[in-house]
Order: sequence, then structure tokens, then C-alpha cells
Amino acid sequence: MTDSSSPRTVHARLPQLSAPHGSALLRSLTGPLARWLPRQRWFAGKGRPLSSLTLVSATELLPCSGVGQGPGLLHLLVRARHGGARDTTPDDCYQLLLGVRPVLPPTLSPAFVGRPNEGPLRGRVVYEALHDTRLAALMLERLRAPGRHGTLSFGRAPGATIPSGLTARMLTGEQSNSSVVYGEAHILKLFRRVSPGVNPDLELPLALAAAGCARVPAPAAWFEASFPGAALLGQPTEPLTLGVLAPYLAGSADGWQLALASLTQRTDFTGAARALGRATAEVHTALAAALPTATLGRPELEEAAAGMAERLAEAAAAVPALRPYQAGLRRTYQALVDFAARGGECRVQRLHGDLHLGQVLRTAGGGWSLIDFEGEPARPLTDRRRPGPPVRDIAGMLRSFDYAACQQGTGGSWAESWSRANRAAYCRGYAEASGLDPMDQLALLRAHETEKAVYEVLYEARHRPHWLHVPMTAIRRLAATAD
Repeated sequence: MTDSSSPRTVHARLPQLSAPHGSALLRSLTGPLARWLPRQRWFAGKGRPLSSLTLVSATELLPCSGVGQGPGLLHLLVRARHGGARDTTPDDCYQLLLGVRPVLPPTLSPAFVGRPNEGPLRGRVVYEALHDTRLAALMLERLRAPGRHGTLSFGRAPGATIPSGLTARMLTGEQSNSSVVYGEAHILKLFRRVSPGVNPDLELPLALAAAGCARVPAPAAWFEASFPGAALLGQPTEPLTLGVLAPYLAGSADGWQLALASLTQRTDFTGAARALGRATAEVHTALAAALPTATLGRPELEEAAAGMAERLAEAAAAVPALRPYQAGLRRTYQALVDFAARGGECRVQRLHGDLHLGQVLRTAGGGWSLIDFEGEPARPLTDRRRPGPPVRDIAGMLRSFDYAACQQGTGGSWAESWSRANRAAYCRGYAEASGLDPMDQLALLRAHETEKAVYEVLYEARHRPHWLHVPMTAIRRLAATAD
């Protein structure tokens, strides 16, 4: 059973490029990358010193050291180690797409990475390739043609139509990945922090497409890295998912912005929330039919509750504001133990894993689509692929309604009523489509909502202290409910 504990990352070992040119390439790029990587939004090692870089693979998608003014394109997988010899934090593996030019045009200056003074790229400018529309367009062309290129393999869904020559534009503001939109037809999500195994953002939409579920855009193409020779060294051969090309839902609006607009304009949102509950249930039902499920009994539920209580204690030790509410919150977890003792069970299945209003789109036709099935990117891939109870996704969405209601300028009793009404409407919609009312599973639902709120308290205290009041409002409500 997946939980919301702090990441216990145990990455499988990745092979290391040992060819002489690989060593020279990395040596020439180490300085520029060590300065550039920590400044990227998707870099996971914030606050930890970058102690070393290891080259896992290097693939020239366009020649990088030839003559002429045209750009080269270099694909790298780089393993980053943090801290000193006593730091036990696991390494991270990052995917980089680097453009290489003799001179960088002024329009690409924000993408500058560095100018190596040695090695095979000596004297040339290295930059973030996705900002270069010519190189981003090359990635689309590569995805249109299944096949292998060095350690990279490109796949395409049968019957997928991928037009050629679409204009590329890189999206900004993302935290854990990078995305490029091609015309109004497709969007490429490039995973930055990668590890061996199929990413759920490819695995689950493919399974849903095969099951005929139209609530999730079906992948059109994807690419992976694999190391066939690594098997001879006893190293993992499971490929790493690097990117997914999917239909771009032009004219859609994400649920977060729609919710904020409703709050600002004081309009009814319950119809949309109810429809969103139905959409969530349809996706859960399709996933349960397409992929294995299991049932948790008393031992597993008691173990889950104990884990929740342990993480509560750890969070309270780090955030003093949480301490007065510990007793009430523990009663929420005890209610889950009592539920199990009465013979209660819980079905687990594959989930979205990080469901909130920012992960759903209201399409131009008025329906809801769910996107971004990657799960919480900071968590190990094995955890994100583990089945969990559907109420975990539901709890995430309920918390998202609360977050929207607490935004600056939208608070007050009306916003609180808005949140309560939409939480209820969402659960009604889910029950209508699935036949299972989340409100009939209160012990499970409250335990997972409490778990989510505790996680939010820890996150906001560390990263956005000015948002701490949002989950603390839920903490007070959940602790009082348990009394």
C-alpha cells in the first residue's frame, strides 16, 4: 500500500558511460552543469550541495562538433550526487537536452548553460535545447519515426496521427518536468528526474486508452533509454521512460483556475464539481478493470494507520504549530484501526496518485479530462506504481477545494461554504458513477485526508511558510471531527 511518507528513494543502479570520449565530455561540462542545474525549477536537490556528476549516457541526435553555424543536439543522462562522503541521500538521475552552437543568438541567451574550454565541445556554446524551436521541432520528427538511436528508443501508438512541421513552443512555470506544445495538436512532456521503470504517466494512459476510457488523453508516442549491454554486468535492463507525446487539449482550462474564478465571481461550481467526481470515478473504474487490484484486511490497515501516526509524530516534531492537534488527529487514525477490527476491508488499485484541481482540464466541449498521471515526482517510482485505495485520490481533490477557498481575497464564510458544497458535490458525482459513496467510507476517507493535510503542513512549513494557514485550517477541522 502506497502511503504519503517521506521519500525512501532506493534507485536502481544505472550504468556509467566508460568510453574515453564520454569522460572527456563530462569533464568539459561538469563546471557549467554544476552551476546551471541547481538553478532549474525541476532540480530536486535544492539546499543540498552538488558534490559530483557522473555521465550515464550521451547520444548525439544532431552532430555537435562539426563545422557550420547550425545547432547540434546532445541528449544526456547525468547522475548527480549530493553532499559529502557521509551523506546517504541517494543519487538523482537527470535527463538533459543540450543544444550546441558556435555562437548563441541573442534570443536564446536565457537558455545559456556554458562554454566548455576543453573536450569535444571546446569553444562552442551549450544551452537548453528546448528553448530552440528548431531543436524542439527535431524531437517531434524523431517521435514520428519509431526506432532506436544509441541508447534511445522511440515508440509510437498504432494508428496515432502526428502531423509534421508543427511550430514548437516551450511552456514555462513547471516544477518537475518540461513541456513543449506543437501547434495546437500535441504536447511533449519531458521527464527530468528519471529512474529505471515505466513512468505511470505513460503506463496508465496507455492502459486507459486500451480500455476505451476517453477521460484521459491517449499517448501518441514516447521515448525511453535502455542499456542492452548492462545485462552483461549484472545491471538493470528495465528502460527509463524519458518523454510522452500526447494530444494537446486546446481551448481547455484547468480546474484550479476555474475554481478560483468561481470564488472570485461568487458563482456556483457544484455542477462542475459533481461532473468532476463522475469523471474521477470513471477513470478509477477503468483502471480497476484494466490492471490488477487487491484487498487490504486488518493487518494491512493497522500497519497503514501505524505508519500515518508515525509520520504525524515526525511532522509535529518539525512543525510546532501541529503539536496541539496531535491527539485529535491520532484519533482519526485509531478510527481506521477500529474499522479494520470490525472486519472492514479496503480495495487497492492503480491511482492517479497526485489528484488535485490543477491536474484536471475542462475541455472546450465542457467535459473533464484527467492529466499528469506521474504521481508525486519526489517519491520513488516503485512507490508511485504501487496500488492504493481510491479514497487517496478523492482526499487529494477534497483538499484542493479547501486550498482554492483559502486563496488570498477569496476567504471568509462564503468561501468556506463554497468548499463544503463542492466537496459534497464531488463525492455525490463519484458515487453516481461508481456506485461507491466515499462518504460511506468515512474512516478511510478521513484518515487519508488527515494524512494529506499533515503532509501539506510539513511541505508548506519548509517551502511556503506564508501558506501554512491553509492546511492548518484543515488540521483544526479534522482534529475536532475526531473528538
